[in-house]
Amino acid sequence: MNLSQLANPRILDQPVYQPGKPIEQVAREHGFRPEDVCKLASNENPWGSSPAALKAGAEALKSVFLYPEGSGLALRQKLAQHHELDPAQFILGNGSNEIIELLGHVFLKPNDEVLVGEHAFVVYKLVALLMGAGAVEVEMPNLTHDLKAMREAVSERTKLIFLPSPNNPTGTANTTAEISAFVSSLPEHVIFCLDEAYAEYLDDPFTLVPFVREGRKVMAMRTFSKIHGLAGLRIGYGYGSPEMISLLQRARQPFNANSVAQATAIGALEDGDWVDLCRRRNRAGLEQVTEGCAKIGLEVVPSQANFLLVKVGDGKKVFEELQARGIITRPMPPSLNEFLRISIGTEEQNERALKALGSVMKERTTDS
Repeated sequence: MNLSQLANPRILDQPVYQPGKPIEQVAREHGFRPEDVCKLASNENPWGSSPAALKAGAEALKSVFLYPEGSGLALRQKLAQHHELDPAQFILGNGSNEIIELLGHVFLKPNDEVLVGEHAFVVYKLVALLMGAGAVEVEMPNLTHDLKAMREAVSERTKLIFLPSPNNPTGTANTTAEISAFVSSLPEHVIFCLDEAYAEYLDDPFTLVPFVREGRKVMAMRTFSKIHGLAGLRIGYGYGSPEMISLLQRARQPFNANSVAQATAIGALEDGDWVDLCRRRNRAGLEQVTEGCAKIGLEVVPSQANFLLVKVGDGKKVFEELQARGIITRPMPPSLNEFLRISIGTEEQNERALKALGSVMKERTTDS
């Protein structure tokens, strides 16, 4: 009897999340120096972390021989000030992905259903399958969540609904009025989960705080990996009612958020100017790449995040040809195989990527 025969049968069919290729691997495969590879694949902040955040993290390193404060109280207090809630309404995670998994552990049973958009962040579906639940995918006309269609798809088996706004990988966002009406319409047995990973890129982001105060069955997730530039530290959080957070705390592993990550995140929250600067730079980058793609003759999906979905034809092939030129982008699943997702980089990185993309598309046109 081998190990696979001893494993939970569900695990044998569980899809595996594929992250963007690391710089070092692409450099080895194609003979580049790592510093000559341009990674625009994982929606990271190309301007990095706030200097204040890095200073706070460096100070925390001096005490790294000690276990972190288990509940992350100092960071939760800072988050409570930021969102005007109580510290008991926050839970920390190893990235916001862990919050998604905690929701699955606490609420999902076999035969429950998780409602997601067909082009939404794949981890929602992965968590549903891991817990033995079903993932119901709702069509997304114009690559945007259709909340009326999602409401119609709610059944007695629906337990969790995940809505990312802005959505990864399409970059589209729903309006405050749409989301508010949707949340208000949900039945008592459904928990609404709003993924706010890219919310800081919006000028006026929707927030679940009013619904949390009303006692609705809602949960929001945020991350420090995107605009705050702390992807390598894996720190995120969720907020909801005290009862919701208390239940999730029961499933959380001890010391899941390390001390350096907690301290650095506090520093990041205290530097609102850095967030504003990165938001402005990102907006300029979106315009730069959108205009550059138009000159090449490529369509883009209008984005409110820090990446663009670009229609290139054979997405996998263009991805490979760009990678051979030292540009890492993100190929899409079969349902979006005509597209590439390109993260917004610095002005110089964007220009280099556009030049390479133009060269690839010209060659493909000539070959055809």
